[in-house]
Amino acid sequence: MVMEKAREILVIGGSRYFGKRLVTRLLAAGDRVTVLNRGSSAPPPGATHLVADRDDETSLVAALGSRTFDVVVDQVCYTPRQAEIARRVFTGRTGRYVMTSTVEVYEYEDSLTPVREDAVDPLTVPVDLELPWDDPEFLDAHYGEGKRQAEAVFAADPDFPYVAVRVAHVLGGDDDFTGRLEHYASRIRAREPIAVPFSNQPATYIHVEEIADFLVWAVGEDFTGPVNAASHGPLTTVDLCEAIVARIPEGKVVLQLVEVGEVSPFSFFRSYGMDNSRATRLGYTFRAAPAWLTAAVAETLGKDGD
Repeated sequence: MVMEKAREILVIGGSRYFGKRLVTRLLAAGDRVTVLNRGSSAPPPGATHLVADRDDETSLVAALGSRTFDVVVDQVCYTPRQAEIARRVFTGRTGRYVMTSTVEVYEYEDSLTPVREDAVDPLTVPVDLELPWDDPEFLDAHYGEGKRQAEAVFAADPDFPYVAVRVAHVLGGDDDFTGRLEHYASRIRAREPIAVPFSNQPATYIHVEEIADFLVWAVGEDFTGPVNAASHGPLTTVDLCEAIVARIPEGKVVLQLVEVGEVSPFSFFRSYGMDNSRATRLGYTFRAAPAWLTAAVAETLGKDGD
């Protein structure tokens, strides 16, 4: 019997939420996993830890030394500058480069039907490295644009085998650091208004465990280019509120409809639905979002909504 050689996998970031689940799964599969971050947290036992600032090319090259990898999974590439550094450093060092992207790349695609990957072709996205990408406020306000341009940098080199996993809105887990579900829970408990658009649109979601599973699957495949990762079936703000109030029976859902201005997270003036048929054709089987929503709310808020 011929034993398969363990894969060499580098995960950039991977210290929280679905990134740490990815690392744990890869280790359990027998892969040799290296985690690179700025040293803020250690990886799970069994992983090699490299400390470097991925924005500093000299630091990154020094930390990597002569290492090469079968696959790199980049969990924290937010700007075209970061992508430019990564492409230079990892050209010739990896067989594939899997970047975690986002549904937010479709922020200008207001479609009533779920959007496919070709709605945003990275080869047509202009790249501007001179924008103030180092300014946290600018980056936060241009999250989708930063991811679009990062994808474009990787796509511009036909010899660089990259994948851009466009991740739907992620729910679930007791370590959800975003506080978005708690935003709803706190208002439902207090019976306070929840601001939503007058014409509130649905969106696609994915469970935290499913996106970790999807990334593990993507690591083992050989396709390239953008791919949407979303559970089947969109969810609305009302769906989320109903699942939350079921855990907080003393609470009440009070929706405040607004035409302009700030609204609650997971409520949208435009549709954020992604078509997941490319991944399905490639062989991945997604779950249905309504099937895991109740469990996701229980995980994040606690079984009694606390």
